[in-house]
Amino acid sequence: MTLDDILNAPSPASAWILAQDCAETGLQPDDIRAEMLRRIGQMRDSIQRGLSSDARSITGMVGWNAKGLWDASDALQSPLLKRVQAYAMAVNEENARMGKIVAAPTAGSAGTIPGALIGVADHLGLPDERLVDPMILAAGVGKAISKRMFISGAAGGCQAEIGSSAAMAAAAIVELLGGTPRAAVHAASMALMNTIGLVCDPVGGYVEVPCVSRNAFYAVHAVSAAQLALAQLESFIPPDEVLGAMASVGRMMPAALRETADGGLAQTPTGLAVTARMEGKGGETGGMIELPMA
Repeated sequence: MTLDDILNAPSPASAWILAQDCAETGLQPDDIRAEMLRRIGQMRDSIQRGLSSDARSITGMVGWNAKGLWDASDALQSPLLKRVQAYAMAVNEENARMGKIVAAPTAGSAGTIPGALIGVADHLGLPDERLVDPMILAAGVGKAISKRMFISGAAGGCQAEIGSSAAMAAAAIVELLGGTPRAAVHAASMALMNTIGLVCDPVGGYVEVPCVSRNAFYAVHAVSAAQLALAQLESFIPPDEVLGAMASVGRMMPAALRETADGGLAQTPTGLAVTARMEGKGGETGGMIELPMA
């Protein structure tokens, strides 16, 4: 399965992807739909837990961001933007607390799809049952990406994780809102092409900083890509060529920028100090880090 295959599929693309999956696995469509609805419920549960808690993660670097945004006044008067960002961070902070989340496609990028897709659905008052087919499309897009390149930060940088999740979310939103398979794939392509080169630089090697806020940013990125595609804007570079370019960049990326914590934000003075404290260097013991609160 390629992005081009999905682009040329009969509408809705999710039905074609579902048929392909059933043929491969021998599962029945109703079973797959039921499982997808269950996963959506798990995503929603992680959102709700994340929005209601300000408990810090084990490292102490995150834990209060989603609730803080959710409880704050909407200064920009943009409820969709605020919802999408808060939902995405809620999921990733639950991940940082060792709570149950749905990796989509990875734990580090788990907030992007629920933040974008469930955020848009809640903004429009749509029930979770309406999200099943878009989520099937998202899974198909993720599968097509995984056939051509990496989906882990350790292999291809954060472009591989957050780029993939943003592409999946963008395509799903397009289908949710009645877009064509062509529009959905071009939304995915625009999400991918605008994440090319993004490094994976988690402080201390923990999926917390900048990962939590990065999911918030790229959930909005996915909504933006969907908005463009629904207006019939398209990626100038064909989708599978975009995917090939991202894979090529991932292969060229030095190991220091691929989830090793040997580059980027992880190597800033603050990042190094946090890492040293977590590792118990300098006579200190590991454990929760007390960081200054703004």
